[in-house]
Amino acid sequence: MRLIYVSPVPWASFEQRPHKFVRWFHASRGAEVLWFDPYPTRLPTPADFARLRHGTLPPAPPVPAWLHVVRPRALPIEPLPVSGWVNRLLWADALARARAFAAGGPTLLVLGKPALFALQLVHALERCGSLYDAMDDFPAFYRGLSRWAMRCRERRLARRVDALWASSSALQQHWHGVRGDAQRVLNGLDAALLPTPRERRADAAPRVFGYVGTMAAWFDWSAIDALARARPLDRVRLIGPRFEPPPSGLPANVELLPPCDHAQALRAMNAFDVGLIPFKRNALTAGVDPIKYYEYRALGLPVLSSAFGEMQRRGDEAGVFLYDECPDGIASSVAAAARAACGVARTAEPEAGYAGRHAWSARFDAAWLPAPARERQRERR
Repeated sequence: MRLIYVSPVPWASFEQRPHKFVRWFHASRGAEVLWFDPYPTRLPTPADFARLRHGTLPPAPPVPAWLHVVRPRALPIEPLPVSGWVNRLLWADALARARAFAAGGPTLLVLGKPALFALQLVHALERCGSLYDAMDDFPAFYRGLSRWAMRCRERRLARRVDALWASSSALQQHWHGVRGDAQRVLNGLDAALLPTPRERRADAAPRVFGYVGTMAAWFDWSAIDALARARPLDRVRLIGPRFEPPPSGLPANVELLPPCDHAQALRAMNAFDVGLIPFKRNALTAGVDPIKYYEYRALGLPVLSSAFGEMQRRGDEAGVFLYDECPDGIASSVAAAARAACGVARTAEPEAGYAGRHAWSARFDAAWLPAPARERQRERR
């Protein structure tokens, strides 16, 4: 079995669900993988140039011998009606490579981004089993014509594939009307990378409230400001790429550190006393199941988070402390949740079996994958 994977993120980025899926697929099937990096699927905006000035990227993971990375050429005109005809000329080499790769044996086609190129692949590789892995509400990241075009493409793709996964409860509900067979396949963690949880007394000072991840439009700097002012003797440590500059006037106990690779990120988390997920509640985050939540909990960290996405379903779970807007304002809610989180002792014994139950391999092993057409025909005989 081979795998063709159309990714929403470049291979040369912080390892996320797409990276974990292809690694799991290779490990479980010994498969070669053809990975397509994303290309621009909306019209350019001034914010894109700002990201180029302010953004930094984490170190890229090495490319293993079994993985072949290709970036399709494309003009940033996909929302326009003629874009498919124009870019199809530029995709000729990439489509030819995909056909040649699939000719080497039974192949699974996984689409992680609802782009026109993905639709072209589904049409060109009809004998491959196909899966759309819906990891976000992609249209919510777009505006105007780009949003409308993305929503149309995504629905077309969802109807064409053999199976659809949704990475959160909200996304599964969203797709249920289009695909009654949509599976909820939550995010997970890489248990093999976890360091040994560090024991820390609950009354230790100063405490470190930490976050590792991207800081972009969904990141709530007002919550960070409120937390830092409510805990002036503690540290608020933020690690990762910043695609929007932080606001001026942040308290001095806010530390801004550069991106790092996944193993370094987990070691950094192990130095925290409380794990942070300070995301805004909006359309961008409504369907998100944050990977860092599982990593924080597997390391025995209490989690301080807004009530967004899948997190709003976890308010009653041990070690989870949610803040939200309240009559006294966000500052009061953040301060109260931080006090509660600090009252939880940090131990070297996270919940027994937690990492194994929430490992990426456990998630993917339990989900149904479509078989290539040739294998489906054999199964029916």
